[in-house]
Amino acid sequence: MNNKLFIIAIGGSGAKCVESIVQIAATGLYTKEEIEVLFVDPDENNGNVDRARKTLSTYQECQQLVTGGSTEQQIDWMSTPIKSYDLWSPFQGKLGGRELASYFNYGTMDAGLANLLEVLYTPDERNQQLDEGFRGRPAIGAAVMSQIDLKRLDTEPWGSFIQSINNAVGAQGKQARVLLCGSIFGGTGASGIPTIARLLRNKLEQQNIADRVKLGGLFLLPYFSFTVPPGAETNGLYAASDQFLLNTESALRYYVTQASNLFDTVYLLGNENTSEVEFSVGNTTQKNRPHFVELYAALAARDFLLEDRDDALMSITRDRVGEIKWSDLPDDFNVKKLMTNAARLAYLWTSDIEKTARYTLENGFKIAARDEPWLDKYYDLQADSKDRFDLPYQQKGIETLSSWSRSYLLWLKELHVDKIDRLQLFNTQIFGDLNGNIQFHKLEELLLGDTREQRTKQDKDDIVRIKDRLRRHEVKSVQGINRGTVGLAKSLYLNSQFN
Repeated sequence: MNNKLFIIAIGGSGAKCVESIVQIAATGLYTKEEIEVLFVDPDENNGNVDRARKTLSTYQECQQLVTGGSTEQQIDWMSTPIKSYDLWSPFQGKLGGRELASYFNYGTMDAGLANLLEVLYTPDERNQQLDEGFRGRPAIGAAVMSQIDLKRLDTEPWGSFIQSINNAVGAQGKQARVLLCGSIFGGTGASGIPTIARLLRNKLEQQNIADRVKLGGLFLLPYFSFTVPPGAETNGLYAASDQFLLNTESALRYYVTQASNLFDTVYLLGNENTSEVEFSVGNTTQKNRPHFVELYAALAARDFLLEDRDDALMSITRDRVGEIKWSDLPDDFNVKKLMTNAARLAYLWTSDIEKTARYTLENGFKIAARDEPWLDKYYDLQADSKDRFDLPYQQKGIETLSSWSRSYLLWLKELHVDKIDRLQLFNTQIFGDLNGNIQFHKLEELLLGDTREQRTKQDKDDIVRIKDRLRRHEVKSVQGINRGTVGLAKSLYLNSQFN
């Protein structure tokens, strides 16, 4: 069955999941079917959401360049289109202030209801401005999210999102898979996931398509913590990581007792050894670096898309506490192969091709082609040729590929930063600082746990041999494009693969 994946990313942690999903999509680990993404967050300037949106934008530009919008991409790299409905806030369309008191019209509320609100929420909770999120308090989030009704799912961007689900299940042999992802230990995810899931399921039942839509929940358990600095209370309410476990216990109890039939599939991801992140009340400063739990989240989304698991309880473990190796990842053979192929391409492009392109612009095509004869295979100097090296769209293509390469390498590099749980996948030291200080010609050192024979390494990892394969242009045509910047990138991908 040709399944279509829809992602609803709720809160900052949900956005972090999307960042990893986008990076994994570049490797070809999903399908060629378009993935559609909707962000949900009351904090419209959340740093994690902003980073995910920028990562997605970089990916979309590169994917469009490489495929030209075609769905017949013949290589794994960049084969998955991703559509974004951008960000929806529960405050969207609401008049008045963004504090609980204003949201519920506390000043004009019936005396009995006002007394109830006073019992349930402290003055600080009632009067806290919520444009920076729900401050790690599920109770506040639940109060706001509970006001969302089915009618609001008819407004944009929900209307288009749900219509696309309808279109997907209307196609023959296709099933829609909708995955809600976020943390259940904070404010937005804990309150938003069950509310939106229930509303969405009701909406699908109302439209008589619920039986053709599989609803999944990706719940992030605590995997990071932070130290609250002195004087933090001057910024109002704030999240406290010592409350995360209590929030998690309450959330899981709710799902067991009151929402056991809400999801068809549930993924629980967390880490006992929490990683330290910078304290933030929200807004642009809430920007956490990537974490290996989010890599697992992207692979869970892949599992949800590709597998049919009925009445199955599965778990994944690792060999040793304190490190994560390739063998600890689900479907490690394919994950290792495709992530490595993308990393090799990104490294070669950043460390060599990009620098050659810069040298060619500065010194002229003829001079550069003497040192790099493969240039003649992809570009020329004919005045009327669409493959002229100095044409603006060829140069824009180089910039686009460089942006994606740096984005992917930076994501890998930051995944490996954690010192408590060390990721043992790539030697990211050779990436340098990604600002021009990348180490040259260290491709043979890229993969950790590389068991290939020495002869294979010499053939596959030597930059001179790779460029010679580019020059001989062994790949005659890649999806009808064998010249220009796109042809070069595709040929480099195919001529530098890991195995």
